[in-house]
Order: sequence, then C-alpha cells, then structure tokens
Amino acid sequence: MKNVGEAPQEELATGERSTRNRVARSILDHGPSTVADLAGRLGLTQAAVRRHLDALVSDDVVAAREQRVYGARTRGRPAKVFALTDCGRDAFDQSYDKLAVDALRWIEQAAGGGAAGEAAVAAFARDRMEAQAEAYRTAVEAAEPEERTEALARALTADGYAATARNAPVGEQLCQHHCPVAHVAERYPQLCEAETEVISRLLGTHVQRLATIAHGDGVCTTFIPKAGHRPDERAGETSKTDKTTSQASASTAGRNPA
Repeated sequence: MKNVGEAPQEELATGERSTRNRVARSILDHGPSTVADLAGRLGLTQAAVRRHLDALVSDDVVAAREQRVYGARTRGRPAKVFALTDCGRDAFDQSYDKLAVDALRWIEQAAGGGAAGEAAVAAFARDRMEAQAEAYRTAVEAAEPEERTEALARALTADGYAATARNAPVGEQLCQHHCPVAHVAERYPQLCEAETEVISRLLGTHVQRLATIAHGDGVCTTFIPKAGHRPDERAGETSKTDKTTSQASASTAGRNPA
C-alpha cells in the first residue's frame, strides 16, 4: 500500500525522464555545459543536475570532459563540462544519415572516384548550401552590419542548428550547437567546407572554422574577424587577397584544424 501523499512510481519516473530530457536538450541547444550552467538555465539545484547527469552518463547520452579553451589559458584547472555523445545526438536527430551517406558515395563513385569523385561531392555540397542559404541571405541583408552575425545565427537556429553569436577577441564567434548532418559530414567534410564558404560570402569577410561537431568537438565554431565588410560595400569588388584567404579558410572546414 502507498504511503499517504506519495506519487505513483510511474509518475515519479515520468517526471525524472522529463527533467533528464530537459538537461540533455539544454546541452544540445547550448553546447558543452558545466553543472552550474545547467542549474542556472533549468532552475535546478546543482545536486539535482549532477544526479541527472550521472544517469545520462550511465546511458551514454552525455560524457564529461575538460572544458576546451581557445586562446590564452587562465590559471587553475579547466572546469568539467558535459557534452552529448553520438548516441545522445542520435536521440534528437531525425536525419536519414545512412541514406545520405549512400547517396554521396554513389555520386562519388559515379564520377569515377578519387579526385573527380571528391570534386563531384563538393559540387553537390555547394549546390545544396546555396539553395539553403537564400533564407539566410535575406536575414543577413536586412540586418545592420554589426548585427549580421547575430542575424545569421537566428536564421541557422530556425533551420535546426541551435546557433548563437558571441563576441571574441578581435572578432566574433558563430557557434552551431547542433548539426543535423554531423554523421554524414564526418565521412564527407565537403559539407562543412561548403557551409563555411557560404558563411564567408554572407558576412562579406574571410572566416575560419575552429572546431566542428563532425570531428568530435562539442560545437561547430566559426571565427569572424572584426571590420569585415561585404563585397558590395567595397566598390563592388572583392579583392584577390580576400578571395584567396576565404578559400584557404574554407579548405580546412570540417577537418578540425584546431
């Protein structure tokens, strides 16, 4: 017989699962997070967050690791953060990864394999991103120059990338906390490279990929330097130097240069 006031076990279990899902979803939306980050965002105690994280780690949904630091390190040991595992991402991902990989493999082989096959996949990736970028272009061009990275982040979020923009030394960082095609991009980095090229053109400046989910990082991070101007604001022509720099930056996208 139940004690008075005690909730049924299945109700307790459902509540636990719901909160656990909120913890995992918060990591998906915001990237690798500390216990304090999660407690603040979700309105939970740190003890409760740790309990849910322990269960998520046990289920291979999240994994703990040291926080990655870009630039000069501060004193002290980096804080421990919790990031989604591949298994955890799969729980949210509704993409047809195997079908996409099979299709790209077919394109690669039909073009003859080798360099020709890679070029064919790259052409497909660029065409796909160009079509996808039309909505992004509208959002970016409607924003003030200093707000264009933020506008792009909002447009990417609407497409399922859970993107944010933040200030960084001598520039900004565009962070995509979710990638619907991460598993495919792991096999075909041309998808990341095409995306980086589009980001560069939309923002009118060379950019640099610092990290990608496809290669094991918790967040896809793109650095955008300050004082970038769109090509139409520079006498209607992009300089040869900027084109070369943009292509060099894009060439490492998805290959985790950091």
